[in-house]
Amino acid sequence: MWIKPTIVILLVLLLISLGSSFVFLMKDQGSTKRTLHGLGIRVTLAAALVCVIAYGAFTGQLRSHAPWSAAMAAKQNATKTDPAP
Repeated sequence: MWIKPTIVILLVLLLISLGSSFVFLMKDQGSTKRTLHGLGIRVTLAAALVCVIAYGAFTGQLRSHAPWSAAMAAKQNATKTDPAP
């Protein structure tokens, strides 16, 4: 239940970090390390986002609702329940 809001929050934070790093890059012209620190924050947020998505997929809290994944799941369930001849 907390996975989806966490993903949205991390995405928003990533966009804010991206914007602030761009502003620092344009304003400072490379004279300070604020752009580098913004990159470090962005990489950390991206790693946290990947970890949250992987955790959600592993625990089954995040599922695909695409039509092709439902067809594949039904096909796999049919082969599991049918005994082999």
